[in-house]
Amino acid sequence: MTIDFTFKIGGEAGQGLQSIGYALSKAFAKGGLYVFLNQDYESRIRGGHTFVQVRVRNEPVYTLSEEVNMLIALNKETIDLHKTELVKGGAIIFDGEKIPIKAEDNCYSVPLEKLALEKGGSKIMINTVATGAAMGMLDYDFNLLADVLSEEFGRKGKDVVESNVKAARAGYDYAKENYRGKYDFTIRPLGSSKRMFLNGSEAIATGAIVAGCKFMAGYPMTPTSLILEFFASKARDYNLVFVQSEDELAAINMVIGAGYAGVRAMTATAGDGFALMVEGLGQAGMTETPIVAVVGQRPGPAVGLPTRTSQADLLFMIGAGNDEFPRAVFTPSTIEDAFWLTIKAFNIAEKYQIPVIILIDQHLADSYRTVDRFDLSKVKIERGEMLSEEQIKAMGPYNYKRHQFTESGVSPRAIPGTPGCLVVTDADEHNEEGHIIEDAETRTKMVLKRLRKFEGVKKEIEPPKIYGPEDAKITLIGWGSTYGAIREAVDTLRKDGIDVNMLYINVVWPFPKDEVSLVLSKAEMSFVIENNATGQLAYLIKSETGREVNEKILKFDGRPFSPTHIVKEVKKKVKG
Repeated sequence: MTIDFTFKIGGEAGQGLQSIGYALSKAFAKGGLYVFLNQDYESRIRGGHTFVQVRVRNEPVYTLSEEVNMLIALNKETIDLHKTELVKGGAIIFDGEKIPIKAEDNCYSVPLEKLALEKGGSKIMINTVATGAAMGMLDYDFNLLADVLSEEFGRKGKDVVESNVKAARAGYDYAKENYRGKYDFTIRPLGSSKRMFLNGSEAIATGAIVAGCKFMAGYPMTPTSLILEFFASKARDYNLVFVQSEDELAAINMVIGAGYAGVRAMTATAGDGFALMVEGLGQAGMTETPIVAVVGQRPGPAVGLPTRTSQADLLFMIGAGNDEFPRAVFTPSTIEDAFWLTIKAFNIAEKYQIPVIILIDQHLADSYRTVDRFDLSKVKIERGEMLSEEQIKAMGPYNYKRHQFTESGVSPRAIPGTPGCLVVTDADEHNEEGHIIEDAETRTKMVLKRLRKFEGVKKEIEPPKIYGPEDAKITLIGWGSTYGAIREAVDTLRKDGIDVNMLYINVVWPFPKDEVSLVLSKAEMSFVIENNATGQLAYLIKSETGREVNEKILKFDGRPFSPTHIVKEVKKKVKG
């Protein structure tokens, strides 16, 4: 039996919607099912409409669905806004004693507040009752939900765990006893599973720790705050240092200081926060100091929509900073990508002594997915041209040149305090020894030295991936979190007889122009799909390859793409 079931949990901020979504997701994941969770929330602590969607499948799932099978409504506004999204036979779970609506065949009233008070002892457990009710409607294994609640509330003590389990059981039993004859959709566990359930932010923070990052500084800004929080929460376990800086300028300068001292270091911010870091980025480029910066995109300009998603900072990341210096820009597309590209970012930063930017967006940062455990035996730590004792002896005491001219552009690197080495650098233009200069000849040689690194970085970058047949007539091109929506759209379009594939770019700088040009040369029609208003990837493709993309599917309302939206737009153009 094919399972593809979507819950939408709606209400106000502060009503515990995330708790319902997370408990449902974990319980299904424990039963061997695949889960994708995304959130839509306003930039306020309480009030305002917010919702969480949980999509459950019996095969890997990479994106949300527009079709809702079960709506869990904690207020009337949720029903008014989302009841039309329900599929035929879909269900609405609500508290009929608190939400006065006209009862219809798909409305299933559960006394959430009453059961929360009777069985849990507090109205705060309404969300737990609702979670149980949803599981009861589907006749899912309650023990898996009870295990999740025990794990989540175990740190708060036995009494809290028992109260939550009782509240969930009350909702489960009420829904099962009253509605199973009317609502017959069932989800069964597929078996046990040890897959992880994490979001893009947690994957990046984990990747940084595994890569040997020991220092992080940052000023909290959505959508990257969770990266800072996760890293800080692991500080004692892994001997890390985290500093919540007074602002973004301080954060990047602290990271540059740590990188100069030989520590793998990272910062994380939003696009407008990164705007304040740009001078520091140039300093890292000039002093050839390895750093990693995570930038989470949200709609702007300025503060914009702090909790929504966007892909409008692409060209900004490639060109940020005055004058010219090498950098790499990675654009992870999945949870797995976020983990592995973070490790690669630290390796590239140190091997080539450059800043590396990991560019994500709110949708990837905040969305959770079930993923297989990472194979840590594949992790490689590459620190690049670290000066050896033999090299120090050969050059003689205090003859070290931090910015020595080399064929690759990468100078042997010594850490300050290395015996026999005086490590000097400057944000002004400098000579090989790191001292300030003004002459034209040295300036020219130093610029070319730094830019030569870019050739080495290009060789490190894996080509973009193709999903579907390589010789398809139509190619859909994307980057970042649109991967899942485009991938599923390709599957749907191919079932409908349209010859299509996907080209996905997860490293946009250095731009893989040869590979992209080759794919476009084979396609009769091409689409770029991205969350911005001007088609920035399409512009980059044309500027780098000379080839123009035929069509653009653009979305810039702060909401992510769905496969359904992409399929509709492609069919309009193909059949139009």
